Amino acid sequence: MAAMEESFPRGGTRKTHKSEKAFQQSVEQDNLFDISTEEESTKRKKTQKGPAKTKKVKVETRESSKFVREKFEILNSLCEGMRILGCVKEVNELELVISLPNGLQGCVQVTEICDAYTEKLNEQVAQEEPLQDLVGLPELFSPGMLVRCVVSSLDTTKWGKKNVMLSLNPKNVNRVLSAETLKPGMLLTGAVSSLEDHGYLVDIGVSGARAFLPLQKAQEYIRQKNKGARLKVGQYLNCLIEEVKGSGGVVTLSIGHSEVSAAIATEEQSWTLNSLLPGLVVKAQVQKVTPLGLTLKFLSFFSGLVDFMHLDPKRAGTYFSNQQVRACVLCVHPRTRAVRLSLRPIFLQPGRPLTRLLCQQLGAVLDDVPVQGFFGNAGATFKLKDGALAYARRNHLSNSKKTFKPEAFKPGNTHKCRIIDYSQMDELALLSLRTSIIEVLLCDPKAKKLMMTLKKTLVESKLPAITCYDDAKPGLQTHGFILRVKEYGCIVKFYNDVQGLVPRHELSAEYVPDPESVFYTGQVVKVAVLNCEPSKERMLLSFRLLSDPKQECEGQSQKKKKAVSAGQLVDVKILEKTKDGLKVAVLPHNIPGFLPTAHLSDHVTNGPLLYHWLQTGDTLHRVLCLSASEERVLLCRKPALVSAVEGGQNPKSFSEIHPGMLLIGFVKNIKDYGVFIQFPSGLSGLAPKAILSDKFVTSTSDHFVEGQTVVAKVTNVDKEKQRMLLSLRLSDCTLGDLATTSLLLLSQCLEERQGVRSLMSNRDSVLIQTLAEMTPGMALDLEVQEVLEDGSVLFSEGPVPGLVLRASKYHRAGQELEPGQKKKAVILNVDMLKLEVHVSLCHDLVNRKAKKLKKGSDLQAIVQHLEESFAVASLVETGHLAAFSLTSHLNDTFRFDSEKLQVGQGVSLTLQTTEPGVTGLLLAVEGPAAKRTMRQARKDSETVDEDEEVDPALVIGTVKKHTLSIGDMVTGTVKSIKPTHVVVTLEDGIIGCIHASHILDDVPVGTSPTAKLKVGKKVTARVIGGRDMKTFKFLPISHPRFIRTIPELSVRPSELKEDGHTALNTHSVSPLEKIKQYQAGQTVTCFLKKYNMVKKWLEVEIAPDVRGRIPLLLTSLSFKVLKHPDKKFQIGQALKATVVGPADSSKAFLSLSLIGPHKLKKGEVAMGRVVKVTPKEGLTVSFPFGRVGRVSMFHVSDSYSETRLEDFAPQQIVRCYVLSAASPVLTLSLRSSRTNPETKSKITDPEINSIKDLEEGQLLRGFVKSVQPSGVLVGLGPSVTGLAQHPHVSQHNQSKNAPYDRHLPEGKLLTAKVLRLNHQESLVELSLLPDATGKQDARSAPLRQPPPKQEGRETEAVERNHEGKAKEKQQQKQKEKRTGKGQDGAQPPSKDKKEPQKPQAKKLGKRPHPESGSEQEIGSKKQKKAVLSEEDDSGVEVYYREGEEEAEEMSMLPKEKLTRPAEAPRLQLSSSFVWDVGLDTLTPALPPHRESSDSEEDEKPEQATKKKSKKERELEKQKAEKELSRLEEALMDPGRQPESAEDFDRLVLSSPSSSLLWLQYMAFHLQATEIEKARAVAERALKTISFREEQEKLNVWVALLNLENMYGSQESLTKVFERAVQYNEPLKVFLHLADIYTKSEKFQEAGELYNRMLKRFRQEKAVWVKYGAFLLRRGKAEACHHVMQRALECLPKKEHVDVIAKFAQLEFQLGDAERARAIFESTLSIYPKRTDVWSVYIDMIIKHGSQKEARDIFERVIHLSLAPKRMKFFFKRYLDYEKQHGSEKDVQAVKAKALEYVEAKSAVVD
Repeated sequence: MAAMEESFPRGGTRKTHKSEKAFQQSVEQDNLFDISTEEESTKRKKTQKGPAKTKKVKVETRESSKFVREKFEILNSLCEGMRILGCVKEVNELELVISLPNGLQGCVQVTEICDAYTEKLNEQVAQEEPLQDLVGLPELFSPGMLVRCVVSSLDTTKWGKKNVMLSLNPKNVNRVLSAETLKPGMLLTGAVSSLEDHGYLVDIGVSGARAFLPLQKAQEYIRQKNKGARLKVGQYLNCLIEEVKGSGGVVTLSIGHSEVSAAIATEEQSWTLNSLLPGLVVKAQVQKVTPLGLTLKFLSFFSGLVDFMHLDPKRAGTYFSNQQVRACVLCVHPRTRAVRLSLRPIFLQPGRPLTRLLCQQLGAVLDDVPVQGFFGNAGATFKLKDGALAYARRNHLSNSKKTFKPEAFKPGNTHKCRIIDYSQMDELALLSLRTSIIEVLLCDPKAKKLMMTLKKTLVESKLPAITCYDDAKPGLQTHGFILRVKEYGCIVKFYNDVQGLVPRHELSAEYVPDPESVFYTGQVVKVAVLNCEPSKERMLLSFRLLSDPKQECEGQSQKKKKAVSAGQLVDVKILEKTKDGLKVAVLPHNIPGFLPTAHLSDHVTNGPLLYHWLQTGDTLHRVLCLSASEERVLLCRKPALVSAVEGGQNPKSFSEIHPGMLLIGFVKNIKDYGVFIQFPSGLSGLAPKAILSDKFVTSTSDHFVEGQTVVAKVTNVDKEKQRMLLSLRLSDCTLGDLATTSLLLLSQCLEERQGVRSLMSNRDSVLIQTLAEMTPGMALDLEVQEVLEDGSVLFSEGPVPGLVLRASKYHRAGQELEPGQKKKAVILNVDMLKLEVHVSLCHDLVNRKAKKLKKGSDLQAIVQHLEESFAVASLVETGHLAAFSLTSHLNDTFRFDSEKLQVGQGVSLTLQTTEPGVTGLLLAVEGPAAKRTMRQARKDSETVDEDEEVDPALVIGTVKKHTLSIGDMVTGTVKSIKPTHVVVTLEDGIIGCIHASHILDDVPVGTSPTAKLKVGKKVTARVIGGRDMKTFKFLPISHPRFIRTIPELSVRPSELKEDGHTALNTHSVSPLEKIKQYQAGQTVTCFLKKYNMVKKWLEVEIAPDVRGRIPLLLTSLSFKVLKHPDKKFQIGQALKATVVGPADSSKAFLSLSLIGPHKLKKGEVAMGRVVKVTPKEGLTVSFPFGRVGRVSMFHVSDSYSETRLEDFAPQQIVRCYVLSAASPVLTLSLRSSRTNPETKSKITDPEINSIKDLEEGQLLRGFVKSVQPSGVLVGLGPSVTGLAQHPHVSQHNQSKNAPYDRHLPEGKLLTAKVLRLNHQESLVELSLLPDATGKQDARSAPLRQPPPKQEGRETEAVERNHEGKAKEKQQQKQKEKRTGKGQDGAQPPSKDKKEPQKPQAKKLGKRPHPESGSEQEIGSKKQKKAVLSEEDDSGVEVYYREGEEEAEEMSMLPKEKLTRPAEAPRLQLSSSFVWDVGLDTLTPALPPHRESSDSEEDEKPEQATKKKSKKERELEKQKAEKELSRLEEALMDPGRQPESAEDFDRLVLSSPSSSLLWLQYMAFHLQATEIEKARAVAERALKTISFREEQEKLNVWVALLNLENMYGSQESLTKVFERAVQYNEPLKVFLHLADIYTKSEKFQEAGELYNRMLKRFRQEKAVWVKYGAFLLRRGKAEACHHVMQRALECLPKKEHVDVIAKFAQLEFQLGDAERARAIFESTLSIYPKRTDVWSVYIDMIIKHGSQKEARDIFERVIHLSLAPKRMKFFFKRYLDYEKQHGSEKDVQAVKAKALEYVEAKSAVVD
């Protein structure tokens, strides 16, 4: 004892009494080595010398030892308040298991991490939904982490097991510290309590101290230890104090790995025994070396112990006194102040986790393990085979104290033992030598399960024990015990969960009719091993011990007689259910067999159903044997395979198989490259992916499942290699009529389900029997139990407990239901797995019509319920329920989403039965899929708007009930502030809402009332209503759901007064009634909620239940405001608006205006959008609310220009002046003199609205309208046209037939002089001559080019004035003139088809060319007067186009156009070729081919009767040759546009892979509104274009998607999209469709598509960036930020910088520039040498920032430490920038800086 005391002093030199020594010794030994105190007390008795001790002393000693033993048993060597170092052993959801020194362990509850984490948990529980910023323990802790703990409690369970509860809460661990004791360099532990902008607040548990961890100090830890993720609340940290301010009030921390691992506790830090913490590393000096450990002196004054387990293994045995070592504090006893330390290197680096966490051999029994050392009463160490050290405590060295022999544990002696545990803190395996532990029946360390036996026969058995399947050799005899007794035999169990089966015929030499009456569970038996398969863990045993070899032979021969052969049909009895199927006995010899679940039925869904309801003991008939071996017989019950075998369609060998054969088999295995099919005979083949289906196969597992019955067609047989290839395509494997096959599959499926009902009816349960009796179509009277949030209804179970009856939202049929309400329903389907009944409340089903049905009749039906293999539909005429199969073939199992049926969809059915059978359903076959109709969505005007964004704070509050009523005064705290409302938390956690209109009585315009309230402020309010979160309606207080509404509150001073409040109009039936109180012209105060960039309007709220919209065009008359409305209007701002009218009656929105009443009266100025630009005519402009106006080209500007209309584009905003509002189409002007009269701009071309505005001699400008025989028509105003006769047009050619049309094309701007005015006849005579105008002559520069091909005009009016009689006189006069010209020799129309002509006879062209005299002479003989009869005269002068020769035109064609056309180019669409336009804007590329007129046909007989002269024939021949030559040249012209489908066919024949031609071909058909033909062209293109031309094919697919989006249905678009995805790279197709949706403003569909893409292409950064841009364009900045965070979580780390830069660019271009700068700055602070990011940042600043910002960033870049090549790049960019934007001085300054950089670099090199 004295020696032991000297070896382990208590830190001082004070002498103690013997009794005190004994007490301390006992406690210390218990703590250190866990030695039994009973043995020690015995030892003391033996060492007492003589009878000198009195009886009193003995009693005291016995009592003292008894006290110590009791204390030991309660405390288990620990005590409450002890601070101890531990290692995380296991991490569970709600607790941590901590390994402690000396093999101890404890638990940490989830509420003992830190206070902040506990608060988050409480918040999550209160909200009843997970918090985003709260993570579970497995994400905060990992096994191996070293943690500082404090023992919080110790207790003992009723089984005697000790529970040690620990705490990691810094408040408990660091309680011994105070703020004043904190010093720099101290190493503490803490937990993150909150996340701040620039760092983290860390809870270190020291009262009065606030600890902060800066972000830059945490970067290294986040990058290395936290995988780049930010720290989370509750995260455990080892923190080093860097700086202490204010006497410990503020502490700055660091968690850098290098700093923390090097931290050492020093004397300067003023540690005391009271404040000493576990885990601190100290410098120590060895005081004494003993066999059991060391005593150390550290921190000058303190001493501690190191037991033998915690010596450095590499230095064990080499320690000496006064040696300097580093040690880690393990624990500090709170009362005795005893300190334990460790010298193991792993503990000397704080923050480093333990590496070895478990022993691989845990639970293993080891033989001949040598003793390494024996430590008396402590225990013994052993050396394992791998050299590792293991330890066995004293009480585990023998079965009892009496049998313990110390001499057996000399070093080198060997023993048999079992590894029972592993201590991470000691890095030792813990052993036991107890026989009862070694020879346990079962040891499962993972499940912590140990099974032992006291059966005498097993314990004393001399036979070899079986501990694993490898030990079981055939013929071996051993002892075991019976685990289970079944009809088919007994299962015998051995050690280590090894089991074997004794079949019924091996139970005894005699027949055993009932094994359960002979054997019992737990019976010890002697068995012989017959056979064992260790790989399958199967063993066959026998109770008939093998002795006679003859008997063995006889037994084998009997087995052969009883064997089952493959292909045989047998009856089986179910013995047991397993995970994958049924274990059965093949009758009559009870041969064991196995029937997989998938082989119970041909229908994939019926297999699990049959498996569920079949019971042990049931007999199945006509089961097919697939394979038979000695171990097991594999069986199949698929009707298709059974009938195939019976019908002889089961080839036994490859020699019987030939290509083209159809065989029935089942899917054996599924691989990426194909599916393996096995047939009943055992032969198998491969169906490659390419011929797996007629549809495109993305994944083979999507089309087939293992065990599925299929029909396969043999395509290839290799008899040598015994292989065959199969096809599973429906087109190859059709068995007959699809309708017949479909009906057969349906009948078989329903028949099997009926068999399941019969199995259910045999059960004892009342519930199951009731379900078995229920059939579809049965009517029930039910009581509503609950209406769920998803809209579905649950009905009460009635007299049958547990019965679940449910109606979906669709089958609720829009009825308002309340709990307790009685309803009549019809059963649709009984789910026999979930034990649920699906019912419907639809009126047509409940009230069926009694009408006789005819077999074979085609009827319309509506799908009511869908199963995987069939659907239930109701007949529209009668309401009867009919079932039809969803598949028409065994292989037909895959459907695209667009092909899948939906509940509510219409189908066409052909009835096959007219009376419902036992199934309750009529049988039918579905007609063509083309007859399907889409489900009609129910309209509900009271549902929340699609754009409505619900505040999450309000949704959370809806779960709370309240007892408030309208008028109550309440008090609450402001929880959050939104633009148009404030969320308030009332008493009992109720959430209320204050609208912006109910905060102030008088709201100043431009202010935000919600800004008056602050978060956390206490407010007193009055309840003025209650809003239902489901419908957003305000409910009356009498409504039963009022108690679940969100109280609407008011804090207006006027409403807080008594009787001053006014309740909202809560009794309105519809929101429409709430806006009737507002009249057009009324002024209201509204609050801006958001700017909808897509719809181009401001969304505002007038009151909580009244919303409005302000179209962008009604917000201001300033172009600057309309361009950037977000700068003018702030969210939440109060605006004064004028009510214009309801914009959308279905959603109850007020239409408002900020620029006064929008009436569009004459003289009003308004903003509009250009809809259409019509060349040479003007603009079409649209206004809000559907009004449209037109702007003549004379009113586009105060100064005319030929190209003025080119400055306008669709959707451009223009300021308009209303000239006239008399007609539905407004007459508008864009002249500045009208729209901005105050500017007094110069008017170059005055308005000419009538002839009265003209004066003779006036010079003015106008546009050429046309060139007529009488002269040139010039437009002077919208309704004024002047005529310049031939003498007044040009000086060069005074002929009447001068071809002015070449020099004066339509739309040319001319200056003219008014010669004469005839006010009576409204005639204006003009002169274009240079002497009159002072301008150049019209024909001063004759042109040598062919005339432009233009479509002829139908009519040309000389005068557009509508002035009654004057107009009639003018027309009569012109008519007479025209008649005279025709008689005097005007050229009549030609009868030869010399040029294409339009079918319309009145379509006109240009003036004819002058012809030779002979031609004129011939023409005069053939002339026909073009005179209109009086009846046909409509008062409009019409000019016919006369025939002309084309030879002259052809001679002027450019030479280069005669070359042969080359291969058509690949698709490079210009901006003019767009798909997102309407049919009305598509114009033909060339005029269609003109046919000859009727007049030509009429005159053919006249020509035939007249004999032609030789000269005429020669002339005709020349004309024919010229015409032929012209046609050939036209066909060879590369620039010639196709004019007909035949032309396109020729072109695509020569260039079949040119997508541009195919797209033009499609556009040609679209111009004629021939949509189907355009589709057909696209399909031809897809088949024709070479498969190598992937881009060309993709262009056609995109065009087809555009076509379906514009002219097709959603269903047709989906089908095309799915096909496009199959045949192209899917990502490209997805992106194109998203762009198509966006351009056509289908934003909801685009959003859904992007979400699909994020799931499917989450590794593609382009998808994330595209989606971010899409959200920013819609104004959803917050959603875009969230997408960026998701992208960083999903994408590889190497992509992060690029993605961040891309999103920053998007912010610059579409979002917030300030946020973009912040993102760039943050990125560059982490990656300062990423020149690509710098370059992009510079580009963005130059484009979107100021010059000062650009220069600042250039200055930063040129001072970076980069490679010279990169620095040169940045200097060059800086120089270019200054050259463009700066002065010469700035340029020289940049050059000087570059020179300075070069000189500095050169100096470094030198």
